[in-house]
Amino acid sequence: MPVNLSGKSYLRLLDFSTEQIEYLLKLSKNFKDLKRTGTPHRYLEGKNIVLLFQKTSTRTRCAFEVGAMDLGMGVTYLDPGSSQMGKKESIEDTARVLGRFYDGIEFRGFKQSDVEELAEKSGVPVWNGLTDEFHPTQMIADMLTVKENFPTGIKGLKFVFFGDLRNNMGNSLMVACSKLGLHFVGCGPKDLQPEAGLVDTCKKICEETGGSVTFTDDPKAAAKDANVIYTDIWVSMGEPEELWAQRIKELEPFRVTKDIMALADKDAIFMHCLPSFHDTNTTIGEDIAKKFGVTEMEVADEVFESKQSRVFDEAENRMHSIKAIMYATLR
Repeated sequence: MPVNLSGKSYLRLLDFSTEQIEYLLKLSKNFKDLKRTGTPHRYLEGKNIVLLFQKTSTRTRCAFEVGAMDLGMGVTYLDPGSSQMGKKESIEDTARVLGRFYDGIEFRGFKQSDVEELAEKSGVPVWNGLTDEFHPTQMIADMLTVKENFPTGIKGLKFVFFGDLRNNMGNSLMVACSKLGLHFVGCGPKDLQPEAGLVDTCKKICEETGGSVTFTDDPKAAAKDANVIYTDIWVSMGEPEELWAQRIKELEPFRVTKDIMALADKDAIFMHCLPSFHDTNTTIGEDIAKKFGVTEMEVADEVFESKQSRVFDEAENRMHSIKAIMYATLR
């Protein structure tokens, strides 16, 4: 039976079957091929979308804007200061207004409940560009990147995430791996574990897909024979700067270094959703170095810049995968 996602919102990967996720991955590859060959694909000409951003972003905004324009759509961008949503106007009222103007709505912000209310009240497809709980648009890009590097199949691969296991990336990667039959290993402090209910849900999914979900605070054991090693920044957007001292102390043992990569499979790849603090060439990186004497945080620069690193392939794939998500739900 053909997959049909027309009119469906994209809020959590948990809401999609393995077959639907694999369809989005195939569609993403098709759009990447069209883009690379310069083949026009203005399949959604005449439609318009709006991007609602409570949290700023480089890749998410650019991926949605370029992807929408490639598909022939008009785009309106509303930054945190350009919308009355949640201030002078409720989420519900904003949704009902924008749903009459636009064919689709992207939301990047804090509460998962906000993006869910937008979807419930707007009457048009809504896409989650990131919340504190989940980052589902990143997942299609990430799994596309993994598929490109393991063309014989990704089911059964060992996928290790280092860091804060309860953040939106830890949650989302655990779900994505479970849905696609990978062996997810979360490696981080015992007090930064994901919510137990979500873990149980993922383990139940793994019973059907053949994947697995495990956790450890031993970086060497986690990295051994890994196919993919993934990490994320230690303090997420919207969290207070005061957390840096605590997170550096907690997470420094889980930095991805050359020694960690050496324990992985010889064909292993390194991934990161970006931005990354792998050097001091940012204002935050420079400030952290001055305050704490730390010049590399979640990943060593030599790993970030290594031949195993796929971070910029992954970043490019945001555009192709977001284009696939928009097309599948709006066509």
